[in-house]
Amino acid sequence: MNVLKNFKADAIIFDKDGTLIDFDAMWGGWVIYLAEQLHQLSGLDVRDPLCLAMGYDDANKKVLATGKLAATPMHLLYRLTVEVMQSLGLSAENAEKVVAEGWYIPDPVILAKPFTDTRALFDSIHQLKIKIGIATTDDRAPTQAMIEAFDIEEYIATMVCSDDGIQAKPAPDMVLTICERMKVDPARVMVVGDTIPDLKMARAAGAGLVVGVLKGVSNTKDLAPFADALIESVNDLHVYIQEWAKQKAEYALKGLNPDIAF
Repeated sequence: MNVLKNFKADAIIFDKDGTLIDFDAMWGGWVIYLAEQLHQLSGLDVRDPLCLAMGYDDANKKVLATGKLAATPMHLLYRLTVEVMQSLGLSAENAEKVVAEGWYIPDPVILAKPFTDTRALFDSIHQLKIKIGIATTDDRAPTQAMIEAFDIEEYIATMVCSDDGIQAKPAPDMVLTICERMKVDPARVMVVGDTIPDLKMARAAGAGLVVGVLKGVSNTKDLAPFADALIESVNDLHVYIQEWAKQKAEYALKGLNPDIAF
């Protein structure tokens, strides 16, 4: 945690699912419901093949860290689902038809279970003049809906989503685009995520601090090789922010300009 406490970020870029909100609560049930919809439409036993293709452990109700579901844009998951239906014997035309009829997006508000008081955390970060960005493989519309539901829109400088036409994780493009928009050097940025692609993206972009979150789909063994620091949950960042605020206050009491010192 010393690495985390000693890094003075100009900006923090957060992943969304698995970092700010519970990944399994949002996406685990979605795979099963989608499989049921496709079964009703096609009469085929879809559940096991779809779970296998998506990377969802149905028995343990857990999204697998290395599976497609953990870090794949929605339009690619759609194509994957079509491929699964074809593998079960449907023609390309019928597979497209069934998936188009059965496809749906999980409710971005009802199913969004935050790991912390996101507004309080973002407000504390904002008070320290640290910019906030979001880089997510989810689409823009559901991401925006979640942001509005959490009442945090005022704190977010910019975000990049999977349907923005920017190369997805683990490519560095999302982080670099956000840094360019915020006019921040990547070396002065902390990136927080729960998957290997999140951390690889941050590393490739030259982020100053790469933080892995263990509350999402990955464990210590998965993330440790790619992270500068590991935290159990994004909730742990409250301590980081409080410590930084304390240090800035101490500088101010000494007559020093904390914005220059930091």
